[in-house]
Amino acid sequence: MSMTPIHVVGGGLAGSEAAWQIAQAGVPVVLHEMRPVRGTDAHQTDKLAELVCSNSFRADDWTGNAVGLLHAEMRRLGSIIMAAGDAHQVPAGGALAVDREGFSQAVTERLESHPLVTIAREEVAGLPPRDWDSVILATGPLTSPALAEAILKLTGEDQLSFFDAIAPIVTLESIDMDVAWRQSRYDKEGPGGDAAAYINCPMNQAQYEAFIDALLKSPKSEFKEWEHVPYFDGCLPIEVMAERGRETLRHGPMKPVGLTNAHRPDEKPWAVVQLRQDNALGTLWNMVGFQTKLKHGAQTEVFRMIPGLEKAVFARLGGLHRNTFINSPRLLDRALRLKAQPRLRFAGQVTGVEGYVESAAVGLLAGRFAAAERLGRPVVPPPPTTALGGLIGHITGGHLEAGSGSFQPMNINYGLIPPMEPPKRDAEGRRLGAKEKTRLKKRMVGERALSDLDAWLGEAQAVAAE
Repeated sequence: MSMTPIHVVGGGLAGSEAAWQIAQAGVPVVLHEMRPVRGTDAHQTDKLAELVCSNSFRADDWTGNAVGLLHAEMRRLGSIIMAAGDAHQVPAGGALAVDREGFSQAVTERLESHPLVTIAREEVAGLPPRDWDSVILATGPLTSPALAEAILKLTGEDQLSFFDAIAPIVTLESIDMDVAWRQSRYDKEGPGGDAAAYINCPMNQAQYEAFIDALLKSPKSEFKEWEHVPYFDGCLPIEVMAERGRETLRHGPMKPVGLTNAHRPDEKPWAVVQLRQDNALGTLWNMVGFQTKLKHGAQTEVFRMIPGLEKAVFARLGGLHRNTFINSPRLLDRALRLKAQPRLRFAGQVTGVEGYVESAAVGLLAGRFAAAERLGRPVVPPPPTTALGGLIGHITGGHLEAGSGSFQPMNINYGLIPPMEPPKRDAEGRRLGAKEKTRLKKRMVGERALSDLDAWLGEAQAVAAE
């Protein structure tokens, strides 16, 4: 008996990975890629999984880096993207970097030769036809205008987020709470009844003036010619605000009113940087109003001038650039299906993840979910203790909504995974130093993740064998 195919729209890393996972599960799939029928401003070839920016998949160490852990999990699940990356690796120290042409050629050839994969070179303009009962939309940051408009109409959203206005995110454990303190402005309670919903970092006048000087002189990233990114008054980069007057930030996102320094109640701060909880785990905190076009190296240098953030670990740095992504926590269920029309799934960067590997990872999950559904098997997301589960959590519910535009794309990081507490002493009873405990904690998180992923995969294989 023939099986109705699943349709995947978009032949980037996410779409290619989704199609591969579906076919490997024994389900036919049609992969729709509009190149070369219609090109984009960013792509140079008609190959699948073309790398349009860097050729790096970043760190490859699962014991000490969250993206390395994601690599390891994807390899365990038979990722075509990781297999092609490993086969076409080029020297890059501890990172996994690939030969662009060899990598995309390998992905293209493996999909073209798979008996259950059909590649259709055509644009899917607007919503897919109704008789496509299972569709994965993996159209990436350059989603065609016709499809973007159709998604808007279907979801009832005011707009897709065409531009990232990203503020940096800091890990809670890296904030010096001997300097910073928790308090909401005027002790006003939020919807959850919390009157201490923000972490506050105070500045005196000299510190503020030095911070403004650093903002104004630090190097900024330039927009690409095709981005055409406008500035909106509601999301101005902090350096643009500083250019409008040295006091602008002090009367904007850094205003000190309604706050009392818990450590020095008799001193009135000249300015205050506020951080707001960003995820349900409480491990990540967003620097309120600090969207920026500063280059990444400059951001870490300048933002560590802020009292309390001298040793800040950034889970995400700021930015403002063209992108297209949906408000996934509001629109998608845990199986990546669109609540308004469950036959449609989303995958890749359009769901609100950043990075090649993260995009492919969400494609991998969307493909496995769609195949399981087609085969009549339960759709079970990976455990939240895994990197894959952390990504699913971020895009489908882990983010705390804080007004319009608060959901923003993110790379995988340890803040998306429940933390573990390392022992204070080693097996010989020697007291561990701070760096040793940090390394051990990351390794413990990785070991737990891979163990939990193996158990999850084993349960899925047992169901398939029944």
